[in-house]
Amino acid sequence: MEKHNFVTIADLNKDEIMYLIQMAQEFEKHPNRDLLKGKVVATLFYEPSTRTRLSFETAANRLGARVIGFSDAKASSVSKGETLKDTILMVSNYADVIAMRHYIEGAAQYASEIAPVPIINAGDGAHMHPSQCLLDLYSIYKTQGTLENLNIYLVGDLKYGRTVHSLIMAMRHFNPTFHFIAPTELAMPQEYKLYCNQYGIKFQEHTEFNDKVIANADILYMTRVQKERFSDLMEYEHVKDVYILQNDMLGMAKENMKILHPLPRVNEIAYDVDDNPHAYYIQQAQNGLYAREAIFSYCLGITLDDIKNDKTIIKSKY
Repeated sequence: MEKHNFVTIADLNKDEIMYLIQMAQEFEKHPNRDLLKGKVVATLFYEPSTRTRLSFETAANRLGARVIGFSDAKASSVSKGETLKDTILMVSNYADVIAMRHYIEGAAQYASEIAPVPIINAGDGAHMHPSQCLLDLYSIYKTQGTLENLNIYLVGDLKYGRTVHSLIMAMRHFNPTFHFIAPTELAMPQEYKLYCNQYGIKFQEHTEFNDKVIANADILYMTRVQKERFSDLMEYEHVKDVYILQNDMLGMAKENMKILHPLPRVNEIAYDVDDNPHAYYIQQAQNGLYAREAIFSYCLGITLDDIKNDKTIIKSKY
């Protein structure tokens, strides 16, 4: 069984992305299995997390694995000065795969170079968030019936938003048109615009955010302005309330348009939007379970055929 790291979505080609989406579809049909029975999954979270950590741990549990790790580095030997290298090598003695979130860009890549077990990047600084990207791709595919030729509007914190950076890289295979909507202070970094140019990805930039600007969107991807990324809190206060999606802004939206958000939400989506049929961010978070079950399987060498032929499906009592 060939094992893989899952460090950046840029490592995956079009066929591999669609293969993982097919895996997620199978897990949505039957999420409870014993495919990972006897395996140990480590979750190392150097940064706070709710959905990502819990969905990784739930995915592991629903596949029959045991989970070890920490959700606060202060409760580990990191607080005593242990290096990332030593932590990774030590945990590799105990676990078959490691899912880690770290505040330093490139930490997951470094871990993958030294670890004898597969590494899953659960977010590294403002850089990448490939598991979120896979669940985003799965959510887009489910709601649009395709990943091809879509108008995708990215709104808010495009400077520090690792989820939107990953999404750009993944969508390069599917001929999207991106619309970047952000204040100047949080505009899409030049390196990602150069990436778009390199791969022939069409994009437009906007500073206005209203019903007319978003009327042609297939996907409206809202993001939180991330206070934790700002060294100057005055700058954060200046931009935190720039773009707020209100329900009355959706009157011109295309019928198929869906609103995504990696969560947590602060105030960038008004609560009256939740009941709008365009809202999809709660279902999107649920899709994270199936996507992360697919990622664990991919990393541990379990194939799509293995999943389709699996006899360990556990029927829910509910």
